[in-house]
Amino acid sequence: MSTPYPFTAIVGQDDLRLGLLLNAVSPAVGGVLVRGEKGTAKSTAVRALAALMPEVPVVAGCRFSCDPGTPDPACPDGPHEAGTGVSRPARTVELPVGASEDRLVGALDIERALSEGVKAFEPGLLADAHRGILYVDEVNLLHDHLVDLLLDAAAMGASYVEREGVSVRHAARFLLVGTMNPEEGELRPQLLDRFGLTVEVAASRETDLRVEVVRRRLAYDDDPAGFAARWADEEAALRERITAARALLPRVVLGDGVLRQIAATCAAFEVDGMRADIVMARTATALAAWAGREEVVADDVRQAALLALPHRRRRNPFDAPGLDEDKLDQTLDDAADPADDQDGGDDDPDPGGPGGGVPPQGDGPDDGGGDTGGPDDGGADAPGRSSTREDAGSGDAPAPGGGGEQQPVRAGEPFRTKMLSVPGLGEGAAGRRSRARTEHGRTTGSRRPEGALTKLHLAATVQAAAPHQRARGRSGRGLVVRRDDLRQATREGREGNLVLFVVDASGSMAARQRMSAVKGAVMSLLLDAYQRRDKVGLVTFRGKDAEVVLPPTSSVDAAAARLESLPTGGRTPLAAGLLKAHDVLRVERLRDPSRRALLVVVTDGRATGGVDPVALAARAGRLHASEGTAAVVVDCESGFVRLGLAAQLARDLGGGAVTLDELRADSIAGLVKDITAAGRAA
Repeated sequence: MSTPYPFTAIVGQDDLRLGLLLNAVSPAVGGVLVRGEKGTAKSTAVRALAALMPEVPVVAGCRFSCDPGTPDPACPDGPHEAGTGVSRPARTVELPVGASEDRLVGALDIERALSEGVKAFEPGLLADAHRGILYVDEVNLLHDHLVDLLLDAAAMGASYVEREGVSVRHAARFLLVGTMNPEEGELRPQLLDRFGLTVEVAASRETDLRVEVVRRRLAYDDDPAGFAARWADEEAALRERITAARALLPRVVLGDGVLRQIAATCAAFEVDGMRADIVMARTATALAAWAGREEVVADDVRQAALLALPHRRRRNPFDAPGLDEDKLDQTLDDAADPADDQDGGDDDPDPGGPGGGVPPQGDGPDDGGGDTGGPDDGGADAPGRSSTREDAGSGDAPAPGGGGEQQPVRAGEPFRTKMLSVPGLGEGAAGRRSRARTEHGRTTGSRRPEGALTKLHLAATVQAAAPHQRARGRSGRGLVVRRDDLRQATREGREGNLVLFVVDASGSMAARQRMSAVKGAVMSLLLDAYQRRDKVGLVTFRGKDAEVVLPPTSSVDAAAARLESLPTGGRTPLAAGLLKAHDVLRVERLRDPSRRALLVVVTDGRATGGVDPVALAARAGRLHASEGTAAVVVDCESGFVRLGLAAQLARDLGGGAVTLDELRADSIAGLVKDITAAGRAA
């Protein structure tokens, strides 16, 4: 087994190390979500944590890691008698993003269950992670059905596997640690709330720190074992400190005054539910134990709020995480007990180092650990939200079809949109937009399994086996089932699509309030895409050409940031925008053939510049139609005199047109618009 990178050798990243260490002291804190750009030691730190965790006593031979002191009476390998057991190191179990449901929760041998009536169960990753760490890298890319299983296990502390009336249950209590790059999309709110703490990480911009990161990483790559040996003393000291803090934890006092500060803070920041209050209380208690104190102080509450609240106060995926620290300090001061200010306000939460007691980095070996992850960690800055916006109602409208570049305008208020779907039956990634054959959903039929059987169609299996029972010598009550009899259930659910926006940013769209409404509509569609688990891309056209502002990604907040800072002005090269979109879709079909695309063109239909621009746009539209691309045109034309150019473009694309007003879910123009790939009659 490869030598892990030493935890104490990581340079900087105080919040990251503190969040992990607090969970090592008190697993009841509920895990940690690590958000940050690529190449910031996220994976390195998580994998290094297991070496610091105390050993776990288990029942010898139990595949489900039962505690010998209090064995699980429902353990599939049980029953066990209470005893001394054996000790083993704590495990870090990694859940791959592309794992199957059976790999996560385990699998039953359906053939033996039907023919022999026995529960032959092969444990999954949840069983391996029991009483250890379950680590999910790129947790925001995890499929919805796996997220649902994680939520159930995290809520109940157990995993249930059921197949056609045969069920197995086993304990599954684990420390959930996830890492993610926000550029690639956000987490579902339900899973976000299951993480006790969240930390934001970024690469240091200080030259000396970056030099030390590289020096330590190169030293580790040259000689992992020797490098780890040079940090063995620091690792041992940190391990002893964790053990001491765990022993002190039950004696830590959480006073009524501190509880009032916690409740006041959660109320002031309007977090949902009561989980935030409980997590803050547990985190503050762990901070006190980590600092070697038996009483929680105000500084512990402040640090706990900074770790436990940022991810719980987001209302939509476009909200940036974080807390207003001035408001936090004011809230804590207002809720403080005046009697405690005399002796509790100056306590140092951790004299041993910054960030609540993370070991200092300057006293170890010169060539120790790094702030970098493995070779898979790169480095890129997340696109930021524009810091300057124009007032949506100010300024004069530029002349239609011309004028210079206009400053970005504020997007209008988002609204709930009608559902736009791709026709037919797809086979793409699980989502919530278009009909598709999926592993989850309503059963529509059966087929012979092409690989491992995952969803048994019981009636079809019995029907296939029944005619052969006499020939197979059946004599008892059991059904004689062969592998050829097994039938896989075919199911229909919903898939996520690639929603590619083609937005007209020309002078004809640049009137202030008009462009504000257009941006508000696209923001609304982006929010809908987030909720339906789509990938999104953004192409804009103005002036003389078109530009891919955002290549297809799962990060709708990145698309929103690019849209919000989008300037307008110039001519209307509609054909160039459509052809650029065609290039993007062609590449995406090669990368992900199963994900179907929905082209959303946001324009008033005008085309200017070049020779016969309207005819060129029509030809580009028919090119999309010939390839069966589902398309919809959001008609932005306004005023009493309308040319109907957007509707004509929709016919060329073989799709439909919807006005900005009709796009709203509460409009009277119908409940749902299905965008057909076949051409619609005028």
